[in-house]
Amino acid sequence: MEYTVQQLAKLAGVTSRTLRYYDEIGLLKPARVNASGYRIYGPKEVDQLQQILFYRELGVDLETIKQIITASSFDDVQALKQHREKLLAERRRLEALIANVEKTILAKEGRIIMSDKEKFEAFKQQLIDENERKYGKEMREKYGDEQVNKSNEKVKNMTQAQYEEATKLGEEVLRVLHEAFLTDDPAGELAQKAADLHRQWLTYFWNHYSKEAHARLAQMYVDDERFKAYYDQKQSGMAEFLRDAIFIYTGKK
Repeated sequence: MEYTVQQLAKLAGVTSRTLRYYDEIGLLKPARVNASGYRIYGPKEVDQLQQILFYRELGVDLETIKQIITASSFDDVQALKQHREKLLAERRRLEALIANVEKTILAKEGRIIMSDKEKFEAFKQQLIDENERKYGKEMREKYGDEQVNKSNEKVKNMTQAQYEEATKLGEEVLRVLHEAFLTDDPAGELAQKAADLHRQWLTYFWNHYSKEAHARLAQMYVDDERFKAYYDQKQSGMAEFLRDAIFIYTGKK
C-alpha cells in the first residue's frame, strides 16, 4: 500500500512536518514523487519509519539513527530484537517502580512495615539495569561476570546515604576534571585531585580497587564512544585528559 505525507503522518501518529524534515535530512526519503509533486511512501518506507520511531522512543538522536539504518550492515530483524530487549528492560524497570509505590502506599496506610532499604531498592535496581543495558557487555568482557555481579550486588546493598555520596562524588569528579582540563597539565595538582576523586568514586562500586584496573578503565573511557561522550560533555578532549591523569596517578599504561 502507498501513502502520501498526510496519510502516513496520520497512520504513524506524527506530523507531516516531521516527515518532510526527515526527507530533508536524508533520514526517510519517499519511494517516489508523483506527477502532482506529492511524496509517496511504500511498504519499505513504512517499515523504515517504524524503525526510526522505535529508536526515537529509546532516546537515540536523529543523526545516530540515520547512521544506523543507512549502514550496509543494518539488519532490520536484529534491530527489532534489540528494540524488544530494551523495551522489556524498560517494562521491568517500570514494574519495579510500580511495585515500590504500591508497597509504600501500604506502608503509609499502616498495613505493612517497609524498611528504609526497601524504599530505595527500585531506584538502585534501575541504576544497575541502565548500566547493564549501556555498558554490560563491554564490562563483562573486560572484567568478567563475577566482578560485575559483585559490583551490582554492592550497589544493591548501598544505604541511601552512600548512594547520595556516590552521586555527589561523581559530579565532583566532572567539576574538578573540567577545572584541571583548563590547566592543560595532567600531572598537575588539580588533575591528580580529579584522578584521586575518581578512585574514591570507584570504591563505591568496586569490591577491590587496583591501579591496573583503574588504568584499564581510563583507557576504555577513550576507546568506547559512549564513555568518551560522557566525559567530553563539557569540553571535547576531557576523556583523554582524564586517562592521562589516571595513567600518571596509577603509574600504569
